[in-house]
Amino acid sequence: MAEPATALPLADRVAIVTGASGGIGRAVALHLASLGARLILVYSSNSARADLLAAGFNSPSHTRAVTVQADVSDPVSVRSLFDQAELAFSSPPHILVACAGFLDSKYPTLADTTVEDWDKTFAVNVKGSFLCCREAANRLVRGGGGRIITFSSSIAGTLLPSYSAYAASNAAVEAMTKILAKELQGTGITANCIAPGPIKTDLFFAGKSEEFIERVIQKSSGRIGETEDVAPVVGFLVQDEAHWVNGQVIRVNGQVIRVNGGFV
Repeated sequence: MAEPATALPLADRVAIVTGASGGIGRAVALHLASLGARLILVYSSNSARADLLAAGFNSPSHTRAVTVQADVSDPVSVRSLFDQAELAFSSPPHILVACAGFLDSKYPTLADTTVEDWDKTFAVNVKGSFLCCREAANRLVRGGGGRIITFSSSIAGTLLPSYSAYAASNAAVEAMTKILAKELQGTGITANCIAPGPIKTDLFFAGKSEEFIERVIQKSSGRIGETEDVAPVVGFLVQDEAHWVNGQVIRVNGQVIRVNGGFV
């Protein structure tokens, strides 16, 4: 006699993924879908990529993913995003994965960083994470299964020159996530932060020389990471089995980082 089919771990749970049209966000969306989640795919400008991704999940008779355009640095837009998520599947969301991020591809030193670029970095990385987390803290399903995942970067540990704004913004996200986890104790919602190292995305390659990339490879277990190296970590943290993991910053980077910010 055949054994009964086992339900997928995220079956019927609604996951909001920002930055879902490409890079790590896209890989996370694909992985969460494989675990049974229904998806809100959030993009800022590239509707074509987001719509194409959603089309791969949906059929004429069944919608498993919807796309939503949102500016994560705008509180009205973020509130509307959560409203649309509730309407799409007639349920409060269970999971937030805040992948949207900005990195200045000019890589200026602090002395050469403009106020405009500093503000843009913090608007997306810090304010965007704050607004999404604030909405999630008030609107995710409580009592078990609520999960908040923010994204930082291992740059917050390696502290490379020419990354002052980016590193500072990521350090702020890490601190905010740890405090949020404490504030949500007893609600059934956990909050954790993932800090990838160098990953093969447009964000990583933009503006970098081949010499720099080769140095990174030598310090990263002989290769640059794939988005698929990150997505399963998210997949674990949002499942019920990870309910005892809370307020953590997990560096998915193939590197060993010294306390003082260097590489071993």
